[in-house]
Amino acid sequence: MTTDYAKAREVAEQARETEWTRPSFGKQLFLGDFRLDLVHPAPRLTEEEIKKGDDFLRALRAFLQEKVDPALIERTAVIPDEVVKGLAAIGAFGMTIEEEYGGLGLSHLYYCRALELVTSCSPALSALLSAHQSIGVPQPLRLFGTPEQKRRFLPRCARGEISAFLLTEPDVGSDPARLSTTAVRDGDAYVINGVKLWTTNGVVAGLLVVMARTGAKISAFVVEADAPGITVEHRNQFMGLRGIENGVTRFHQVRVPVENLIGREGQGLKIALTTLNTGRLSLPATCVGAAKWATKIAREWGCERVQWGRPVGQHEAIARKVAFIAATAYALESVVDLSSRMADDEGNDIRIEAALAKLYSTEMAWRLMDELVQMRGGRGYETAESLHARGERGVPAEQMLRDLRINRIFEGSTEIMHLLIAREAVDAHLSVAGELVDPKAGLRAKGRAATRAGAFYARWLPGLVTGPGQVPTSYAEFGPLAQHLRYVERTCRKLARSTFYGMSRWQARLEHKQGFLSRIVDIGAELFAITAVCVRAQEDAAEFGRKPYELADTFCHQARQRAEALFDRLWDNTDTLDVRLARRVLDGRYTFLEEGIVDPSLEGPWIAAQRTGPSMFDDVHRRIG
Repeated sequence: MTTDYAKAREVAEQARETEWTRPSFGKQLFLGDFRLDLVHPAPRLTEEEIKKGDDFLRALRAFLQEKVDPALIERTAVIPDEVVKGLAAIGAFGMTIEEEYGGLGLSHLYYCRALELVTSCSPALSALLSAHQSIGVPQPLRLFGTPEQKRRFLPRCARGEISAFLLTEPDVGSDPARLSTTAVRDGDAYVINGVKLWTTNGVVAGLLVVMARTGAKISAFVVEADAPGITVEHRNQFMGLRGIENGVTRFHQVRVPVENLIGREGQGLKIALTTLNTGRLSLPATCVGAAKWATKIAREWGCERVQWGRPVGQHEAIARKVAFIAATAYALESVVDLSSRMADDEGNDIRIEAALAKLYSTEMAWRLMDELVQMRGGRGYETAESLHARGERGVPAEQMLRDLRINRIFEGSTEIMHLLIAREAVDAHLSVAGELVDPKAGLRAKGRAATRAGAFYARWLPGLVTGPGQVPTSYAEFGPLAQHLRYVERTCRKLARSTFYGMSRWQARLEHKQGFLSRIVDIGAELFAITAVCVRAQEDAAEFGRKPYELADTFCHQARQRAEALFDRLWDNTDTLDVRLARRVLDGRYTFLEEGIVDPSLEGPWIAAQRTGPSMFDDVHRRIG
């Protein structure tokens, strides 16, 4: 896994060709410019879109309640074929595909709500559906496919033919520049050779999106999963998501027609990154489903479990957990709701918002579910099957915790997301600073750059240099939440000042200050979440009265405390000590710490086979038919 800011910057640059009609709320926030008008009022769907979405959610809920046994999926680690066929029959594999190609043509908002619903039942099911539609064949073809490719493949996907996305390799994670799978032109076809790892849906897929190197650059292809030369060598098993069909796929002299190239040669990374601009919203949606389920379980357990004469929820230690779970669940739903609506409103640049939603939701949902497990004590750690076997309600809290853990790694790990968002967020700062952060620039050039930067901030960001000048009655329409929006307005200016100061202090070395950059991003994520919660609560108040304000107010106070702690740690931290100690650990200075143990990963005679030719493993690929 790479954690190099410069590489993150280079990769992200390949997804920047799209022209947007509106500026990015997230980018302006990091610049110290709080543009509430970009997210409030939140874009609304048409009545037709709402009806279509509601109708599907009703059908989906009925199917999940009547036909899906989540305990069976967890116990057998397999999603029954009948469940997959049933989901296909109600259109679940074509949620995002246009109606002209046989899909439902749902909005991003309702697609995410569907994933929330599915996750609350079985996270493995939501992984199957989202991997198929968010990063599998449908999304790249919808964005970059030719009319002929769409006519050939999208109807198959909409009918339930499962697709998968193949990028990762045994030696390649978040650094696609090291990709080794090749696609060599041979007449009217490309010949693909290589091995792909962690191919979610790959074991049962009928269609694949394969990233392969065509010369110096990477290209994307639609590949038939049963083409000669393809072997699914192994179905991987994980600590969570036991039902996902994730494998290792080998390509040996696989011929792919030229017309299956997506976009142009060399556009592979751009296609992958652009697909993820909105595709990343699927993971926050799954986090929302889990968080809302956790709120229900926390409420019930807090009332039912009695200790020392009172329900545990009335004890402050547990009450704090209940409050955190409920407030955070509302916040995560607000973030996904707002980001999805922005994605549905064409012209919005939501790269930062989608990335922030992914980063923030996956981290907070994991923390939230950990608190639920702690709250339930031994029953939180015990499996649902074991609880049920001895006569108690089978609450799968530990399973949800395990299932959520991968979201902090899927589709860009937390560390990579920090760097990618930092690159996008401070891009305007860097363009303004110019020679100020260029190690090759002379003192005079740096001086001129500093003067230009000062003039820029003074001209474009009122209050960033001279002070806040905030009106006490700002955002009065938000009632009790106005104070939190005023906090976001003045704090985003503080964030911009801190970013610029960090650039001035470290100049070109800033790219190596990954602790500083991560905290800058995390502060921005808290500010985005506060904004989303306030916007959502004001809208919800029309239906629920003061209840949304109460949830939002508590969350905003919690988020503000986290943001202030992050500000303190920008300048008072152990980053330098940590890096120094880590280097010494890696150099073997402290191997005495490792004495007195047995490493089970090194025991036994097993030695992994090294093969470069055709696979000698059994082919575990299977089609659901």
